[in-house]
Amino acid sequence: MGVVDSGYVSDHTRWMNEQLEKNPSWVASQKEGRALWWDKQQDTDTTARNNASKVPQKPYPYDVNFFGE
Repeated sequence: MGVVDSGYVSDHTRWMNEQLEKNPSWVASQKEGRALWWDKQQDTDTTARNNASKVPQKPYPYDVNFFGE
């Protein structure tokens, strides 16, 4: 299925594009922020230990009519 180019640009996208043209340093700042908070090396051992240590949750813990097992 092909991509249809309607030519529509939302107000927010238009505003963001204008702001990025006025403030080109924002792009570098965005990349720094992303690297700080999101782009992290993953440790497979830690991920495996975290997954193995999960405790199964009851189906709906807030149901007042559920008395458990």
